[in-house]
Amino acid sequence: MDLDPDLAALRPLGGFFVLRTVPAATAGTAAARTDALPTLARAYAGAHDGAHDGNCAGARAGACEKAGPDGRRDPLTHRVGTVRERLRAPEPRVAASIAHQALAARLWSVALGCAARYGRLPDLDPRLLRWDTDATAPDDLWLTEVRALPGGAEPATLVDAVVHGHLEPLAAALRARHGVAAGLLWGNAGSALAGAARELDRRARADGDAHLARRARALTAALFAHPRLRPTGTRTGLSFHRRSCCLYYRVPGGGICGDCCFTQPPRPSARAASG
Repeated sequence: MDLDPDLAALRPLGGFFVLRTVPAATAGTAAARTDALPTLARAYAGAHDGAHDGNCAGARAGACEKAGPDGRRDPLTHRVGTVRERLRAPEPRVAASIAHQALAARLWSVALGCAARYGRLPDLDPRLLRWDTDATAPDDLWLTEVRALPGGAEPATLVDAVVHGHLEPLAAALRARHGVAAGLLWGNAGSALAGAARELDRRARADGDAHLARRARALTAALFAHPRLRPTGTRTGLSFHRRSCCLYYRVPGGGICGDCCFTQPPRPSARAASG
């Protein structure tokens, strides 16, 4: 199936799979609003879109904290701050982890949904994806140009698009800016992929679409064979048990997730080892 300009086949799959599309050349209020949003490339690089002035402490790592021309912090730091405020997270590292897992879930859902539904993957280059850092899914990501990547939607294509194109630079930025452990971040990525796969399988079975379910399962199994994702947890069918904790239990009123490495929230004395 060819990709349609609105990626409409993703809509029945649910909110996390939806990817809004507003071509950059489109006139009107929606296009103007989208053009004002930062790209994910900017979020990964820092407030200056990679152009640092040499005085920034994070310049060498592409993690500048200085405000951009609009006076705002870089988009990733702004997003972490927004999540921290909404959840009343006790420290930036907790908010950074939760913000990371939410974005990873969106990216995996879009990529896996397109690959399983269309058999094609749109170009998810971070320069084409704009991010509303004040919004919640599904309105947070907007693709400014729908163009299919060559070679269908094989696992290697998804790895290039999501792991190399997004998760690696995103993890590097969060480690540099908020000190989040690499193992925790890749655990988030594995958990997000497993969650997207379960939801896609649930939707496929509800619709009686056996082909979609088989395709999603095959792609997920191949993705979890990747060296970045294989160590993140253990899988049995569609279930996933991660080897790290996302720190959600530290949020007021939070608890442990269904795939957490803990069976109950750690005591304060054990918290230092939970990341």
